[in-house]
Amino acid sequence: MRNIKIILGALLLTFILFNCKEEEQTNLANDKITSKKNQKEVLLIGTFHYNNPGADVAKTKSFDILKDESQKELDFITDKIAAFKPTKIFVEWDYDEQIELDSLYQQYLKGTYFANDSLSDFYKKNEIFQLAFRVAKKRGVSQVNGIDYKTEFPFDSLMVVLESNRQVDIQSRIGEMIEVFTADFDSKIEKGASLLELTYHLNTLELREMSNELHNKIPLVAGPRDNFIGPYLTAEWYKRNLYMWSLIQKGTDSEDERIMVLVGASHAAILKDFIDQNDAWSVVELKSIINN
Repeated sequence: MRNIKIILGALLLTFILFNCKEEEQTNLANDKITSKKNQKEVLLIGTFHYNNPGADVAKTKSFDILKDESQKELDFITDKIAAFKPTKIFVEWDYDEQIELDSLYQQYLKGTYFANDSLSDFYKKNEIFQLAFRVAKKRGVSQVNGIDYKTEFPFDSLMVVLESNRQVDIQSRIGEMIEVFTADFDSKIEKGASLLELTYHLNTLELREMSNELHNKIPLVAGPRDNFIGPYLTAEWYKRNLYMWSLIQKGTDSEDERIMVLVGASHAAILKDFIDQNDAWSVVELKSIINN
């Protein structure tokens, strides 16, 4: 009889512990769902620079953003983003030159911006003015926010160190990455890829991982033991993007549930990691907005 009571007691204890564990797992799952609902959503768009200034390491062919097809596509993209209802828009513009950006946006709102025949390619074609301003006006947003913070990027010095240290494998890997990206992107332009197709391509997981490898991993093993040009480059790149992420957070209020961030694709790659590490925020991809 005593043995039966012991067995029944053990079974009861097991049942209680199982139910407690199951309840705990249910609560954790519910907490995650609630947390996800309360997250700020970031429409993170990594892009090529529409004006193609040739300032990036990888040099690609130009895409005609001013042609009729591109302008119609920009209107379509703008309508889709406007339906997402971002209340703040952040762009790759020097944060300490906000006054100039505000002035340009006010001209855009008045319809006089593109009436200036002396506009350079940057001011005429760049994605800030072609897409971000368009979305901001459509949404009735009062300001487009600059978040860029310039730092050093000693890529040429890095390559010199690799050469002098005879790190042929690393040199080859960097060259291969740049060549593959450039050839692929140029091929898409030559075949008449649309703006959306090019943008989707730049925001694939594969290209984001390649960008982060080039900026954050490869440089760390460049040079001899007492040369730190590689980690210095990575630190400066990390710093620039970390400051951008800081400015995004500081520029977002509690009522801003959805925002839009438009930056170069390499910036988007590392910003995606920063955002993913913050439970209060989540990334929304352009493709999901377009297909919604």
